[in-house]
Amino acid sequence: MGLLRVMMPPKLQLLALLAFAVAMFFLENQIQKLEESRGKLERAIARHEVREIEQRHTQDGLRDRDSAATVSNSEDDMVIIYNRVPKTASTSFTNIAYDLCGKNHYHVLHINTTKNNPVMSLQDQMRFVKNVTEWREMKPAFYHGHVSFLDFTKFGVKRKPIYINVIRDPIERLVSYYYFLRFGDDYRPGLRRRKQGDKKTFDECVSAGGSDCAPEKLWLQIPFFCGHYSECWNVGSQWALEQAKYNLVNEYMLVGVTEELEDFVMMLEAALPRFFKGATELYKTGKKSHLRKTSEKKPPTKESIAKLQQSAIWKMENEFYEFALEQFQFVRAHAVREKDGELYLLAQNFFYEKIYPKN
Repeated sequence: MGLLRVMMPPKLQLLALLAFAVAMFFLENQIQKLEESRGKLERAIARHEVREIEQRHTQDGLRDRDSAATVSNSEDDMVIIYNRVPKTASTSFTNIAYDLCGKNHYHVLHINTTKNNPVMSLQDQMRFVKNVTEWREMKPAFYHGHVSFLDFTKFGVKRKPIYINVIRDPIERLVSYYYFLRFGDDYRPGLRRRKQGDKKTFDECVSAGGSDCAPEKLWLQIPFFCGHYSECWNVGSQWALEQAKYNLVNEYMLVGVTEELEDFVMMLEAALPRFFKGATELYKTGKKSHLRKTSEKKPPTKESIAKLQQSAIWKMENEFYEFALEQFQFVRAHAVREKDGELYLLAQNFFYEKIYPKN
């Protein structure tokens, strides 16, 4: 640079210095503009990030609200199916549901199949599953009917209905059904029954080897729980017995027994108050909720009972009944206590602790 000053005239040196000063000023000005641009960009990015955070919080709040709404509305979306076995006090129990549906705000629907056939066609199974899961106007709902168990998972359903049922000592159920076909009951006394006019007693039927009291007629509770498989309806099938047991413990929320119906009602009220609030008191005091008796029923003799108990079919149906009874009594023992002749429900005996994180 010193050499250039020696060689360059003074005027040129002045112009060179001026040009250098202008260049530096321009460069500093450009750097300042770049800094300002960078600042604007950083502020814009910051505002964008804030908006994203606010949007996420809003979406999270909406999801939380929707989740809370889903939880609060889950009971309003509930469906119970009572695939009632004939002559197990099913009408008596169903009348409780009818008496409570207006007060507890749910719908009761009777599944009336042609000729009381407990097995649906494949297309009717599909229609029924679609109705139960998508018929929102009818939810919450209590469906009941003489229909065998239907596995909803086979039809791609995510949320299955709640199954409940009641079963009865197989011989007592058969005796009740035998006289019901001949004399009806006090629920609809004027209705003509299929075997009306046949005065033969159950004991006489057993003695004569009649078809209405044959051991094959005992085969009913197992197939009702076994379901819509062909093997379920093969009388005396060991596979059907095991499948019925499996379904009872895995697919049914609660299965009661006719002989202990009050306990069953009480436990349902405790577990499903959305449907059964007030059911226990109604069962105890209602005039029509649990009063249905088969007319002209005569208890069978020990000889008739012993003859039926010799059959393999009775042994299997009784095994299933004893299995269901043991399961019911197990559930009841963890839910109900008796004091001074009165039943009462146990209080909640679990709680939560060590909940993290603390914030």
